[in-house]
Amino acid sequence: MAELHAASRARHRRPTALSPFRYAMFRAVWIGTLSANFGQWVQSVGAAWLMTIIAPSPDMVALVQAASSLPTLAFALLGGVLADLLDRRLVFIAGQSVMLLAAATLALCGQLGLLTPWGLLFLTFVLGCGSALRLPAYQALVNDLVPREEVPGAVALNSAGFNLARSTGPALGGSIVAAAGAQAAFLFNAVSNLLIILVLVFWRRRQRPQLLPREGIAGAMIAALRYAGQERTTQAVLLRVGVFGTLAISSWALLPLIAKEELSGGPVTYGLLLGSLGFGALFGAAAMAWLRRTIGTEATVTAAMIVFGAVTASLALLSTLIPVMLVLTLGGAAWLLTMSSFNVVIQMSAPGWVKARALAVYYTAMFGGMALGSWFWGRVAAQSSVDLALLVSGAGIIAAALLGRRFPLPESAGLDLRPARTWPKPQVALDFDPAEGPVLVTIEYLVPRERAADFVAAMDGLRRIRRRDGALHWELYEDVARPERWLETFTLGSWLEHLRQQERTTVADAAIEARARAFHTGAAPPAISTLIVHRPGRSDVGRF
Repeated sequence: MAELHAASRARHRRPTALSPFRYAMFRAVWIGTLSANFGQWVQSVGAAWLMTIIAPSPDMVALVQAASSLPTLAFALLGGVLADLLDRRLVFIAGQSVMLLAAATLALCGQLGLLTPWGLLFLTFVLGCGSALRLPAYQALVNDLVPREEVPGAVALNSAGFNLARSTGPALGGSIVAAAGAQAAFLFNAVSNLLIILVLVFWRRRQRPQLLPREGIAGAMIAALRYAGQERTTQAVLLRVGVFGTLAISSWALLPLIAKEELSGGPVTYGLLLGSLGFGALFGAAAMAWLRRTIGTEATVTAAMIVFGAVTASLALLSTLIPVMLVLTLGGAAWLLTMSSFNVVIQMSAPGWVKARALAVYYTAMFGGMALGSWFWGRVAAQSSVDLALLVSGAGIIAAALLGRRFPLPESAGLDLRPARTWPKPQVALDFDPAEGPVLVTIEYLVPRERAADFVAAMDGLRRIRRRDGALHWELYEDVARPERWLETFTLGSWLEHLRQQERTTVADAAIEARARAFHTGAAPPAISTLIVHRPGRSDVGRF
């Protein structure tokens, strides 16, 4: 009987699609962000439709999408660095404020009749810069708003909110543009940013204590790139989201032309098409948790990519509104399942010290691909036809689904990313500046020869962790006189980087290290030596 009660309680605690809403601050941020996203989609209709009037060529229309995507390519990493180094709440407020000011300027210039095609692109670019600044902070804050087990559901709800705005905002945007002009859509966007700014201003987020001096911006950027270069999960996601973004953005970038030329419609038609994509995404958000539990993340992404590729190609074959809207509804679900799954994998696999930067690198790859694809498919449509661009990109998306065989997505929900702090505190007998370096760490193992191959394989996983967390160089040496003796060595740029590396080691990393050390057969644990490069004039009195 007790077991039945325990099982019932476990089911009650199991995260559901709506359970993140139990947390008040998550609800407040979600509602405020929904308001801002709503305005952003109203604005997107105004900007794209205005460009079809003042510069109606396919490549200029597609550049509107590129102008909103390129800033993420240029500035998302900076936003991620600031979000990891500073208060993420303040970084979020700053980015949202830039978006408000850019939208207000667009509205004013539109009202005064001062907007040129390049002026529209420039202010769209500035608005995108604000989005690039706040996006990593916004995404990383999910982990401060809900417990870890609720993160996948919270990410899905954030995506659902974005797509709820997408499903209704464009239709309203089309009505606003038709009734009052594009400048009214821009003003609507400016006002819609106020709520989330107010929510964040009054939120008093608990700050984690800083155990070590804050990294510099350049060093933090290098650390982010080093992390991405060594973490296999991140590499797989970056490759796949970049490829998918480049190919799949064709339908988004060319949708104004589909509405105007293929369907002979106006801004309301364009809004309905965007709304269909957003409405379908709501179904994708509702089904995401069930699909991940039932068939797994990789199968969900592969199936969704194939569906979205088929939807993109079918847009070239349809010429009436209702069938196009139905197909786009299916495409919206597939788009959300693909992009949200990539996002969840990054969220669940990146440790706290680099989470915002990992998300920033992810968004750089995603929006970089989307910006490149917007320009490329616009050129293809201008040189040949919209239909050909859609057919080719649709076939490419279906082919890209096969990348999952070579670069599969792991199920990373079970990773324990808490700091392990298992390294022994170094004994220091020298007086030196913590910024000095480099630092050399050596670890001596005794491993029977018959287990050498397995030991080397285990150490390869440890090599990635050392390099990912700060090591500049890593080597594994074997003793020519005593074949059972092995020496692991790695160097770090400074003593501070050595301390940071120890803080960055997670419980999951410690388990990998423990598997490697299990091959050691000495009576004592592996001997660790920590050395710093000699500088004349040091005393032998330690201050650590």
